[in-house]
Amino acid sequence: MDTRFDFGTETGERIVYVRPVAVAELPEEIQAQAAGLTQLYALCDANGERLALVKDRWMAFALARENEVQAVNVH
Repeated sequence: MDTRFDFGTETGERIVYVRPVAVAELPEEIQAQAAGLTQLYALCDANGERLALVKDRWMAFALARENEVQAVNVH
């Protein structure tokens, strides 16, 4: 992925929260694209808005680093 994602404003500390999401809880069109996975990882802003979905935790943290955002694990 060579395109930067706009994770928010440039003011203040740029943080995204990484949390697991059950594929069964997602809309059907996303479930169809999950290729048999039962869990994806969401990158969310401080308000809980889902900014991106990726297939694993490692990829979530890598995406945050590529976009110069600090990722924090949410339980």
